[in-house]
Amino acid sequence: MTNSMKSKKGLDIITSAVGYFFLVIMAFIMIVPFAWMILTALKTNQESISVNPFYIFPHNGWHWENFGKVWKSYNFLILYKNTLLMILFRVICACLTATMAGYAFARLHFPGKNFLFSLVLIQMMIPAQIFIIPQYLMVSKLGWLNTTGGLVFPGMVTAFGTYLLKVGYEGLPKDMEEAACIDGCSIGRRFLFILMPLTKSSMVSLGIFTALFAFKDLMWPMIVCTNAMTTTLSAGLAKMQGQYGAEYPTMMAAAVIAVVPMIVIYLIFQKQFVEGIATSGGKL
Repeated sequence: MTNSMKSKKGLDIITSAVGYFFLVIMAFIMIVPFAWMILTALKTNQESISVNPFYIFPHNGWHWENFGKVWKSYNFLILYKNTLLMILFRVICACLTATMAGYAFARLHFPGKNFLFSLVLIQMMIPAQIFIIPQYLMVSKLGWLNTTGGLVFPGMVTAFGTYLLKVGYEGLPKDMEEAACIDGCSIGRRFLFILMPLTKSSMVSLGIFTALFAFKDLMWPMIVCTNAMTTTLSAGLAKMQGQYGAEYPTMMAAAVIAVVPMIVIYLIFQKQFVEGIATSGGKL
């Protein structure tokens, strides 16, 4: 082995070591808040606010009763159900409408296509808060206040999903569609049986982002669902903060209970999460 090859190999080892070091640091930084949330949930209120001495771990035992206290105060099964239903229907509606709109913008030719797609792009640039009042008025007229339909309503169509699926359809070769057209295949059949199955990775990416955005949505559930039996986990946690004030262990116990569904979903669909995000080139 020549000296140049040895030096190159040594440089590769150093580069890999530095990369792994920074990855470990980044992982530690991301894990610390979650670990601190769990540790705080197991402390007494005095331990959680104490500065001198400062307690990292519970000093007077592990107080699991904080979880029981918050579980009895709020019906988390109802909050779980409302949140999961909202996520499920938003994902279904977003993928269905975005894949059809994306196909139309990418493959079909119709008057005003560029103008309509410009409107989609403009909607992506406008803050979502601007649409809250008209969306609320529409939901109110439909009689969907304090219902699952009201929670799902803003996510039934998505400008981001339309753009993502349009890019996905444009990346597919036109040879298959042209061959199917020569064989007499209609537009609907070409879309449903030939092209749509090839955009599975894009739809998985859209489903991932839609689920995450829906789970983190706070403002809309607090506005449209004022009833505790119809609200979601995020809105429920916000109301708990007003109820428990500075009782940080109780609030952290509620936060731990709230994130359990997403952790379970991630563990089940971990492979799809990684593949979808990698394929889309997006980041959380």
